[in-house]
Amino acid sequence: MCCHPALSPSSAVALTLRAVGGLGTSEIARAFGVSEATIGQRISRAKALVRDSGARFTLPSEAELAERLRIVMQVLYLVFNEGYVASAGASLVRVDLAAEGIRLARLLSRLVPGDTEVAGLLALMLLTEARRPARTTPGGALVPLAEQDRSRWDRAQLLEGIDLITATLPRSLIGPYQLQAAIAAVHAEADRPEDTDWPQIVALYQLLERQAPNPMVTLSHAVAVAEVRGPRAGLELIAPLDDDDRIAGHHRLTAVRAHLLELAGDTAAAHAAYQLAAQQTTSRPEQRYLRDRAARLAE
Repeated sequence: MCCHPALSPSSAVALTLRAVGGLGTSEIARAFGVSEATIGQRISRAKALVRDSGARFTLPSEAELAERLRIVMQVLYLVFNEGYVASAGASLVRVDLAAEGIRLARLLSRLVPGDTEVAGLLALMLLTEARRPARTTPGGALVPLAEQDRSRWDRAQLLEGIDLITATLPRSLIGPYQLQAAIAAVHAEADRPEDTDWPQIVALYQLLERQAPNPMVTLSHAVAVAEVRGPRAGLELIAPLDDDDRIAGHHRLTAVRAHLLELAGDTAAAHAAYQLAAQQTTSRPEQRYLRDRAARLAE
C-alpha cells in the first residue's frame, strides 16, 4: 500500500505507518506536525483509493524504485523515532517500535546492499538506540545527553553504527540519513560531553539543513551552534521558527528556547519557557523533566 503510484507521498507514509507500524492517528499526526483530523482524512482517502483501484503488490519499475524506497525509509524512520521518543503516554520509549524499526532497516539493507542512504538509516538507528539504557533513571525520568552515564551506552551497537557509517560515507554522495548518522557518530566517539567535537557537528548540521531543511533540524542545529558561538547565537537561529506553522507552539521549540535562555543566564524567561513546554507536551516523562528544570531555576 505504501507504494501505490496514485497516492501522494504523505498519504502513503501515513497509511503505511498505520498498517505496518501500528501507530494510532494521534501519533501519526504528531509525527507529521498536523492535526489529528487532517491525518485521519489522509488515511481515509488513501484507504479508499487503494480499495477502489483494486491495487496489487507488484515490483516497481526502475524509474519508480527510488521514490518508493524513499517513502519506505521515511516510514521506518518514523516508526523507530516514535519508539525512541514516544510522543504521548506514561513511558518515554516504546522498545517494541524501536526494535521493529531496526529489524526492518536491517532487512531493507540486505535487500538493497548498495544503497548508502539505507545503510545510513540503519547506522543512525543503531547509534541512537545505543544511548537508550542511559536516557532514563530507574524511575523513568528523562536524562539529557550531557548528563548521561556514557558507560551505560550499548558499545556493540555504537561500534556497529560507527563502522557502518564510516564505510558508507566515502562511497557516494552523502544523503540526509548519512549526515544524521555522522552527527550521532561524533557524539558516540566522545568519552565525555566536554570532548564532543561541536564545530564538526555544526558543519554537519549546516549540510543537513541545505539537503533536508525542516524545523527539527534547525532546533538541533541551534543547540550545536550554542556550544560553539554561545546561546544567543542559538536563540537567533530559532527565532524564525515562531512563524513556522510546522512547529510554532510545539513543545520542542519551547523546550530548546528554555534551554538556550538558561545557558544565557535569563533565568526568569527560561523558567517560564520550561513551564510552557511542559504544558504543551503530551508525554508524561517529558512533562516531569521540564517541570523539574523549571523547579531548579525557581530554587
